[in-house]
Amino acid sequence: MEFASLTIRGFAPPLRLVDFRLIAFDMDSTLISIECVDEIAAMAGKKAEVAAITEAAMRGEIADYKESLRRRVAMLAGVPATDLQRVYDERLRLNPGVERFVAACRAAGLHTLLVSGGFTFFSDRVRDLLQIDDTRSNVLEIEAGALTGRMVDQPWGDICDGEEKRRAVLQTCARLGIDPARAIAVGDGANDLPMMNAVGLSIAFHAKPAVQARAMISIVEGGMDRALEVLLP
Repeated sequence: MEFASLTIRGFAPPLRLVDFRLIAFDMDSTLISIECVDEIAAMAGKKAEVAAITEAAMRGEIADYKESLRRRVAMLAGVPATDLQRVYDERLRLNPGVERFVAACRAAGLHTLLVSGGFTFFSDRVRDLLQIDDTRSNVLEIEAGALTGRMVDQPWGDICDGEEKRRAVLQTCARLGIDPARAIAVGDGANDLPMMNAVGLSIAFHAKPAVQARAMISIVEGGMDRALEVLLP
């Protein structure tokens, strides 16, 4: 079924948000309008090289997401840590409709989760801005006021790739006693497909073609709040 620029597969709308209990969001190019790693690279004059790898990874053309991220982060070595705040202040913006949609999810009683292949410097701030309950993302290593080009291992593992996003969603469901069939996942890139395939409802937001083709709801124009056209509060 297709509304204007809104494709629906596998169910007859409307559904109700209150029938779900958890929603997981990707961050870069989903909740926010940028890919943070690309914008950090721009500070070092390396955006084109890093962005090319990011684009290929999001299209699913690079099989090893972890290695692709390590390659990109290595190119950031020497970037002043203060440039992270510059990216946040000058370049990071929420995507249209995000605040309204997240607020509707929270009002409907859904637990909210941000799972990102990006970095905690940004995901923690986006979490606080949108009042999201939990996050999982990567930590950039900083020494002597500059990025080292490495990431820091965390208790759950080394890098939040597609499989880690899936684990985070399923672990959160288990911790809260939620059936994954009553969870929603929202993303745009190939590394979001594992979590989108693990839940009851998947939403692609201005996504890569492979993700659009597999999502139950695909929004290709307008804001994220367009999902409310088929997901009643």
